[in-house]
Amino acid sequence: MGILDGKVALVTGAGRGIGREVALDMAKGGAKVVVNDLGGGVEGEQTGESPAEQVVAEIKAAGGEAVANGDSVSDAKGAKAMVDCAVDSFGRIDAVVNVAGILRDRMFHKMSEDDWRAVIEVHLNGCYLVSRAAVDHMKPQGSGAFVHFTSTSGLHGSVGQVNYGAAKMGIAGMSKIIAMEGQRYGVRSNCIAPFAWTRMIESIPITSEEMAESFRKFKQNATAAHIAPVVSYLCSDAAKDVTANIFGVRGNEIYLFSQPRPIKTIHKSDGWSHDALASQFYPSLKKELYDLDGTAEYFDWDPI
Repeated sequence: MGILDGKVALVTGAGRGIGREVALDMAKGGAKVVVNDLGGGVEGEQTGESPAEQVVAEIKAAGGEAVANGDSVSDAKGAKAMVDCAVDSFGRIDAVVNVAGILRDRMFHKMSEDDWRAVIEVHLNGCYLVSRAAVDHMKPQGSGAFVHFTSTSGLHGSVGQVNYGAAKMGIAGMSKIIAMEGQRYGVRSNCIAPFAWTRMIESIPITSEEMAESFRKFKQNATAAHIAPVVSYLCSDAAKDVTANIFGVRGNEIYLFSQPRPIKTIHKSDGWSHDALASQFYPSLKKELYDLDGTAEYFDWDPI
């Protein structure tokens, strides 16, 4: 018995990288899989490739069941079509894994509106559209699981990725509320912030020997294959009590991330004047205020 026997899963962006490994692992766990991939490049450009068909062939060769879908997650009709593909092909939909994404890395002062909108459309709107189409099936059947891919680029920050970080933080907020609203219907929702060598990471320019060595170790020790089993688990009945959380997966490490909570309060019974704020605000809060550390500073050791 596989951990996902009897389940039907839709994995977006499943033609390459993390999505591909997730689709293969879910099929290995017994799920019937809709392998969605538009076949686009890192920045969303058309490539004329159809990697989804290749993944389906691999799943079938291993004895699993899968179908390919080439619709775009950022198109409402396409999102509905890929969910319908799962229901029409396999009779139901139990899990949605939102992996599909693109990068348009630019410094904020150089970012065009097109760069901003393109990334928001694929990541944030794509997660919304696919999840919205799927929940209409999950709610009446009384079960379902979402795994959305967020990023430490949003959770902690990453220079040059304001569009990507904003979209990924939006996904984390969306996931929490889906979990809250879905609880009464048996619908769960979690996020994963992945650390893995993919073509997106490969597209980042190497600017020093130190960076090159760090990337070499990262490529060796943090692969997409490390992430896939955690996704399969979160979509299974074994994780029935796990919802509304954000996890990080980096090599053999699994992190549970904190979520925003009030950590300190300052109060003035007669209200805050400009002078009172100037004299008391920073001194009262300075030990708790966050600094400019980002992903690289938080994770400054090699993957285990």
